[in-house]
Amino acid sequence: MVNGLDLGLDAARLTAQLVDVPSVSREEKTLADLVEQALRGLGHVRVDRDGDAVVARTGLGRPERVVLAGHLDTVPIADNLPSRLDADGLLWGCGTSDMKAGVAVQLRLAATLVAPNRDLTYVFYDAEEIAAEFNGLKRLVERHPDWLAGDFAVLLEPTGGRVDGGCQGTLRVRVQTTGRRAHSARSWLGENAIHKAAPILARLASYQPRRVEIDGLVYPEGLNAVLIEGGHAGNVIPDSCAVTVNYRFSPDQTEAAALQRVRDIFDGYEVVLTDSAPGALPGLSHPAAAAFVEAIGTRPAAKESWTDVARFSALGVPAVNYGPGDPTLAHTREENVAVAAVLDAEDKLRRWLTS
Repeated sequence: MVNGLDLGLDAARLTAQLVDVPSVSREEKTLADLVEQALRGLGHVRVDRDGDAVVARTGLGRPERVVLAGHLDTVPIADNLPSRLDADGLLWGCGTSDMKAGVAVQLRLAATLVAPNRDLTYVFYDAEEIAAEFNGLKRLVERHPDWLAGDFAVLLEPTGGRVDGGCQGTLRVRVQTTGRRAHSARSWLGENAIHKAAPILARLASYQPRRVEIDGLVYPEGLNAVLIEGGHAGNVIPDSCAVTVNYRFSPDQTEAAALQRVRDIFDGYEVVLTDSAPGALPGLSHPAAAAFVEAIGTRPAAKESWTDVARFSALGVPAVNYGPGDPTLAHTREENVAVAAVLDAEDKLRRWLTS
């Protein structure tokens, strides 16, 4: 067990320290304690804590403030702890990619940037990998929005070292049908609600998703059935059926507009909203964002999923995703991160914040 975090280590070795402190969602306290302890020992940042979320802020009076954010939790361990470094420079272990490498970069910057060119806020939060009701950043937005104030935010989720602007919105609905129950031996006496779902699936199969360009980034949408529920027994004609549909929508739409689009597609059916989260515009026209993209030196892309940048967008803070991990390795038993990628991310962020 790690007794304390050594912020004098480079970001890759600090990643290994973080990985070796298990922090599955809802079990982040030990790691949050260590992060808080390390930050309070710095002296040049103010440190606040809410539950297992820790926030550190500089107060230099700079004209611009940047927020660097990352979650402390991981998915359940899959026989992939403790961490190990192989001969090819890959650090293996639960959370290496998603996203303790990004957290290590944050901690290194917090420890070493005493006089950055912008004021900085470092946010380390809990419970990102589970239901939104537990999300530590959501809690901070609701309880302490002033802690998150800024002109631009970077969420250090794994992006393979690429800048991913904004994120898609997402909603789920149940498209429902009804029928009349009967014995399957006398099916003509009933109305089969599952059969009535066929036109719903046909509309989904024929749907042509939009591809929306914003700030030069193209956001592909998706409308898909993800679950079908119906039936009672092997000898009963079902009287109800529901198709759960997930709509991943471009951030040019509000949640209300996206829901109305889905209702229009399934006109004639009962459509019940079960879950919804807004997208986030990329905000790449903001001067801080433009400077960030230039400093990173890669062509930005649209984030093809939902991330917590949407929470910053809701606060009026433009935000992007950028981190050293490979997103395709997140949540896998084979999760790893390249040491070179972690060091490169630290170096590029440092140059952006000191040049």
